[in-house]
Amino acid sequence: MSERRWGLPWSGWSTSEALPVATGGLVTMPGLSFYHGSKFAVEGILETLGKEVAGLGIHVTAVEPGSFRTDWSGRSMTRTPRLIADYDELFEPLRARRIHGRGTQPGDPDKAAAAVLRIVAAHQPPTRLLLGTDALRLIQAGRDAFEHNMQAWADLSASTDFDDAGRPA
Repeated sequence: MSERRWGLPWSGWSTSEALPVATGGLVTMPGLSFYHGSKFAVEGILETLGKEVAGLGIHVTAVEPGSFRTDWSGRSMTRTPRLIADYDELFEPLRARRIHGRGTQPGDPDKAAAAVLRIVAAHQPPTRLLLGTDALRLIQAGRDAFEHNMQAWADLSASTDFDDAGRPA
């Protein structure tokens, strides 16, 4: 078996794997809590797996696409009936934006495919590959909010250590 095709015993992986996740594993939007929860789980699995197999020469990349002109929000999306009217004020604008934005998404699926092929062939592929300007913008905004929150509460976070923590034994 060639070194290029060698991988984990239970997989047919090569030395570089690009696995689709979604920006929903790095940033959240109302109305998609279960979707985001599953994507956050996949993010954690892929990040950990990448660290576990790095010593074997295997690179794992989580591909994080933004909005692409596919049928994701079209006829392939199954919409559930509204059950709780209290959520309508929050969800109606989101639903309308998804429906009216169909066919105007910035991402080109052919260019995304080319980008994925490029990182699979790379000597040192990224841990994560964001695809699209909307993905870059959303993820950066989410990271900025996280950083701001962390800094705002850093003193309280640090106050929970034992008084002798960090001192040499």
